[in-house]
Amino acid sequence: MDFVSQELGELWDYVSGPELWINIGEAVLKAIAILFVAMIIIRVGNKIINRLFETRAHSPLRITERREITIKKLIKNALKYTVYFLAFITVLDGAFNLPIKSLLAGAGVAGIAIGFGAQNLVRDIISGFFIIFEDQFSVGDYVRVANAEGFVEEIGMRTTKIESWTGEQHVLPNGNVTPVTNYSIHNGLAVVDINVPYENDVVTAEQIIDDTAKRLPDHYEEIVKVPEIIGVQSLETSHYVIRVIAETLPSYQWAGARIIRKEVKEVLYKQGIQIPAPRLVMYSRNQEPTSLEIDRERDR
Repeated sequence: MDFVSQELGELWDYVSGPELWINIGEAVLKAIAILFVAMIIIRVGNKIINRLFETRAHSPLRITERREITIKKLIKNALKYTVYFLAFITVLDGAFNLPIKSLLAGAGVAGIAIGFGAQNLVRDIISGFFIIFEDQFSVGDYVRVANAEGFVEEIGMRTTKIESWTGEQHVLPNGNVTPVTNYSIHNGLAVVDINVPYENDVVTAEQIIDDTAKRLPDHYEEIVKVPEIIGVQSLETSHYVIRVIAETLPSYQWAGARIIRKEVKEVLYKQGIQIPAPRLVMYSRNQEPTSLEIDRERDR
């Protein structure tokens, strides 16, 4: 009991003494100083990266803006992860005097075991590099990936962030980014079906639509070329369908289709061509026969 009491007394003297708290204070101040230096290095590094890409913009070796933004963000992320990792190691070694070499040696042995459980992490990182170097898509592209559709907000080393047009942000591991449909690489194709009542002549309706289509590229930059009338697409119960297609800017095919519908509807309405409505003819079982019906029965 005396031994235990003596040890507890020495422990209490050490804990309540000034030496321990001075050492802890010095370690915390060193850690704060190291993290502050790391933040400065990252900020300066980001400015240097921005300056390098601004200088590259005037060089003969040009890359697309969308790819430039993607590579710039990737380099910034890699810089941030590297600097913070080195800062963490420096805090453990320089501030808290922990045996880093022994920890790293142990981590190397443990890393083999952890690696089997981190296969998804490795797959995500490798997939991220292939996405960037193969230029599958870049920041700002409109894509459909797995269950997400929207604009690419960021491509990281492990995840890809996609913002839908309604504002939701989807964070997808790069290993799950498959299959990919990119709407921002080539020009889009707007497909519009226009319903015209059978009472109206096909040639007249097509001429009105064609005259309207010729004016659209001059008024709307989304539409690249004059829309083309394909012809009568189908025959329905109360109307026939005229299909119109138009080449648009990348990822603007839906906006182009809305523009064509709006403009064609206004012109057809002014020309007396109404939008067809469903028709229903009703007969009453107790209805009195008309004179015309009586004459028809006599003719039979």
